Amino acid sequence: MSYDDAVRDRYEAIVLARRVKALVMGVGLIVLAAVFYYALTSVGFFEANIPDYLPNFLDALRDFFPFLASSFPFIDPSGFVAYWSFIQERNLIWGGFGGETPLLGEAGITLAMGFAGTVMGFPLALLFGILGSGRVTPFPFNFIFRGLMSSIRAIPALVWGLIYIPLGGIGPVTATLAIATDTVGNLGRLFTDELEEIEDGPIEAMETTGANKPQTITFGMLSQVTTPFIAWTLYIFEINVRIAVSLGIIGGGGLGQVLSVQQGLFAFTNMMATILVILVLIISVEIFSQRIRSTLREGDEAQGIVALLMGFPQRMAEAALK
Repeated sequence: MSYDDAVRDRYEAIVLARRVKALVMGVGLIVLAAVFYYALTSVGFFEANIPDYLPNFLDALRDFFPFLASSFPFIDPSGFVAYWSFIQERNLIWGGFGGETPLLGEAGITLAMGFAGTVMGFPLALLFGILGSGRVTPFPFNFIFRGLMSSIRAIPALVWGLIYIPLGGIGPVTATLAIATDTVGNLGRLFTDELEEIEDGPIEAMETTGANKPQTITFGMLSQVTTPFIAWTLYIFEINVRIAVSLGIIGGGGLGQVLSVQQGLFAFTNMMATILVILVLIISVEIFSQRIRSTLREGDEAQGIVALLMGFPQRMAEAALK
C-alpha cells in the first residue's frame, strides 16, 4: 500500500468514526427527548394548564412578599410588619414561660424533636455500628447488623412517621420516634464505616496486654474514633432538625405543621413568615454544629453564612427524602 493510499484510508476511517459518533449522539438525543416527553406525560405536565394559572401564581407571589411595592424595584418596609405580626401571634420563636410551649415556641418544638430523636437513636446506632464492623463481629454475621441498618435507611423518615402513627398518634411524639429510628440507620452506618478505617496498632497493643474483647473495643477501637463519632452525631443532628420540619408537614407539629396549615388556608404571607423562621432555625443549628465540628476536626473549615443560605434548598430536599 502506497503512502497516499494509507493517508486516504486513515482519513476515511476518521470521517467514518466521526459519522458514527454523530449518529450515536443523535440517537441518544432522540431517546433522551422521548424519555423526557414520556416523563412529562406521566406526571400530567401538559394537562396542568400552567399558562392559565400563571396570573394566580403572580398574585400569590405578591402575598408571599408583601414588602414589594408596585414601583419595583423599590420596597415598602411596612410589608415586613405582616411577617413579624404572624411570628409573634403564633409564638413561632418565643412562647414565653408557663405556656403550652415554655421558653421557645414552635421553633423550639421542631428543635426538640430533632434533638430528642438524635439522643434516642444514638445508643442503638452505637451498638449496631460497632457490631456491624468486621473488626468486631466476624464475617458474615456482621452483615446481619449492616443489613438491618441499611433496611432502616432504605425507608424514609416520613414513612417511619406514618408507621408509628398507630403507636404515638399524629403529633410530635410520632415524629420523634421516626427521627430516632432514622438515626439508628444513618448514624450507625457512619459509625461502622469509621471503625473500618482505624489503625491496627492500638488494637494489637491492647491484645498483647491480655485485654478481653470489650476492653479491646473500648480502649483500642473507640478511643480512636471518639472525635469522628461526635462530629458525625452533630451532623446527623443537623439533618434531624430538617427532617423534623418535614415531618411537621404531615402532622408532626412544630414549624412544619404551622406551614402546612397556612398553606391550606392560602395564607401565603404567613407561609413566608414561617419559612423565614425555619430558615433562621436551620442556619443557626448548622452554624452551631459546624463550628463545633470544625473545632474537633483539624483542617475542616466551617462554611460561611452565605454558603449555608445558598445550599439550604438542596439540604431541605435531601432531608425530606431521608
